[in-house]
Amino acid sequence: MNFLRTKTSPDPSQISWINFCLRRFCCAAFGVWINTLLLPAQSLDQTAPLPPGVDWSLGMQDGAHRFIERIIAEAPAKRASSWHRDTSSPQAYEASVAPQRNRLRTLLGVVDPRVRPVAMERFGDDDNPAQAGSFDGGSIWQVRWTVLPGFQAEGLLLEPRGTPRGHLILLPDAAETPESYAGLGADSPRAKALRAWVASGLQVLIPTLLDRGRRWSGNPDLATRHPAVPATLDQSHREWIWRQAFHMGRHPMGYEVQEVLAGVDWIGQRFGTNSPVAVAGYGEGAAIALYAAACDPRIFATLVSGYFTDRQGLWSEPIDRNVWSLLKEFGDAELVSLVAPRAVLIEHASFPSVNGEKGGISTPEPRIVRTEFERIESLIPNNFQERRLLTGPDWGTVAMPLTDSLSNLVLTLGLSTLAPAAVSAPPTHHRKNFNAQDRMKRLVHGLSALIQQRVRQSELERDNHFLGELMPDRMKSSRAGGLSRTHRVDPLPPAPFIEGSRRFREQFRREIVGVFDEPRLPTRARTRVAYDQSPKWVGHEVVIDVFPESFAWGFLLLPRDLKPGERRPVVVCQHGLENVPAETIEPGKWVGASDFAARLAERGFITFAPHNPYRHGERFRQLHRKANTVGASLYSIITAQHEQWLSWLATRPEVDPTRIGFYGISYGGTTAMFVPPAVEGYALSICCANFNQWTRMVAGTEDMGYMFTGQWEFPHFNMGGTFSHAELAYLMFPRPFMVERGHHDSVALDSEVASEFANSEVASEFAKVRWLYDQLGLGNRTTMEVFSGGHCINGEETFRFLHRHLNWPEPK
Repeated sequence: MNFLRTKTSPDPSQISWINFCLRRFCCAAFGVWINTLLLPAQSLDQTAPLPPGVDWSLGMQDGAHRFIERIIAEAPAKRASSWHRDTSSPQAYEASVAPQRNRLRTLLGVVDPRVRPVAMERFGDDDNPAQAGSFDGGSIWQVRWTVLPGFQAEGLLLEPRGTPRGHLILLPDAAETPESYAGLGADSPRAKALRAWVASGLQVLIPTLLDRGRRWSGNPDLATRHPAVPATLDQSHREWIWRQAFHMGRHPMGYEVQEVLAGVDWIGQRFGTNSPVAVAGYGEGAAIALYAAACDPRIFATLVSGYFTDRQGLWSEPIDRNVWSLLKEFGDAELVSLVAPRAVLIEHASFPSVNGEKGGISTPEPRIVRTEFERIESLIPNNFQERRLLTGPDWGTVAMPLTDSLSNLVLTLGLSTLAPAAVSAPPTHHRKNFNAQDRMKRLVHGLSALIQQRVRQSELERDNHFLGELMPDRMKSSRAGGLSRTHRVDPLPPAPFIEGSRRFREQFRREIVGVFDEPRLPTRARTRVAYDQSPKWVGHEVVIDVFPESFAWGFLLLPRDLKPGERRPVVVCQHGLENVPAETIEPGKWVGASDFAARLAERGFITFAPHNPYRHGERFRQLHRKANTVGASLYSIITAQHEQWLSWLATRPEVDPTRIGFYGISYGGTTAMFVPPAVEGYALSICCANFNQWTRMVAGTEDMGYMFTGQWEFPHFNMGGTFSHAELAYLMFPRPFMVERGHHDSVALDSEVASEFANSEVASEFAKVRWLYDQLGLGNRTTMEVFSGGHCINGEETFRFLHRHLNWPEPK
């Protein structure tokens, strides 16, 4: 080491300086190298860099929630545009709010004609006689009355000794029984006050409402025959009926409103149409009382206790309160205005506490109730309607609901001479072994049977709704046994059907799925290279803007042999439930998807794998619920995202925007049925592992379906009578449509999907699709591949279908 000491060697201070500079240079170079690795690669021209390491799935979900929450927050201010109140006279006002009254009836499903005349039956047997009890000045009857064909309501009728001088329909909460109001059981100050009014001449009808028990939910007979059907369901009776009814354009609260209105019908037919009728309710019963009074101007006065609030949190209440599009036109203040000029009393009592029903109920702060009540004055002047807010001390809750307030209600009936009699003794019981659960069983099973009858009849209803209008002559001839048994029948010209179906497409978009009328943002695409291992394609991660709070995320796979100026077809590959786009790209990620986006890219297609926000468990279902309150759904968000994707893809120089097809599996198959039929930018659609008789699958209880699963987001209001999968395929026409199905896929039976496996005279769902395409001369544009497999992509006939109809040559 002596050479270090030569005269030409630097001194130690110089060596230290050189080492310092070398270290700084190496660190800087290493930092540049590291930063080069970490910085996002801007993979596509005309796009900005996309940072890596972001959970875009979760961010997309969060943004969609913020977007919907803003729409809900803005709803009250926008309602005024749909109302045109005229308070110049009661008659003028009634005419001016008639459209809103009819709209409310539709949203609640109060649309079926009731049985007339109403038969009010006092019924019983030796152990439980019709006269359930008696007291000084009155009798308590066990009654049932006709409401709809095949359905009767049940409850108690409290009658005075003489001719009634006034009439009240009293509605308990879902957790209460009519007996608790009459004092048959534990007596209470409320029951004593009610009997006192009855003894003075007030007749009271107390219907039974659906409770939130679970004993009668489900189909035990089916559970013994089908191993996938659970013997017990974690669905309340109200949810069990809501799930069936909502999809068929009905609602458990609407059925309960019908029970009330049938009671009004009976009072009118027996005591005259001029007999004043009041309604009152607590908790769930208060909701029914308010809705009934808003739906029917025959109700003279209304008392609402333990329910009135601003309703902006409707999405967080029990699922059985979910009313499609309610907040677009109605808050509680608007409902009270719809009752005007008739009297309304609002009693701020503690709300019944409910939890664990896919939402809950708790008592709002007094200021919220007061603010909503004061908002009524901005809708109609105080002197046009008698209304009062009844509260406890310091604006708190009243101690005993429907007790003192009942006296205020009776006085609004104009019965100033009616005063409560002195009734102190409890009623005498005449029933020996009455069981309220037997009555609840009849109510639950009766409503379920009513809805299932609609489900069975819905196929004919949908045919009349769609084909009966667009192809009436061909439909009549087909039902009569065929046009000809000896020669071919010429196809119909397709142009009239294509033009006529536009109205149905718009109906599906707006009334079933829901549309956001807000303008979408510029896409402002951000990209990075995410997949660069395949010799045949490169994958780019892409994020684009949709609305101010929300964005869309996906992966674009471009073949490496793309030539400058070349435009190729695109296949949009949609993943399933709780998945992400990688499941359609990476081998083994999800065996059902079979990395079909990558396989199609290897065949020369451009493929695009977007993310749909049906992920993160109940959180995406809550997104759907929030959207429902303002006339939208999960698929409103998904459709807007896909429209934005199509707009962006059309700007890409390598994409032919006239040849963009859709291919979805499982929940992505649902997307194949919901999005391309409504979005004409898709040139074709392939539904894998999902196609079935959708109405029976969603709302049916007679075979295995979503009624027996936790997927409560599938019901779409009034879809069952308007669109099933066949009708959605009609909306695809004249674009090609294909079904891919495994024999062993439990999503539907072969006999419900493919006619060649059906043992029924009723045409299968796909046979209806093929029939339509054949009638219009384009039968070669629809087909189905059935293979020996399960819930998965087969990728044989479907790939050939894509090559043929997107005009791209198959690999040799």
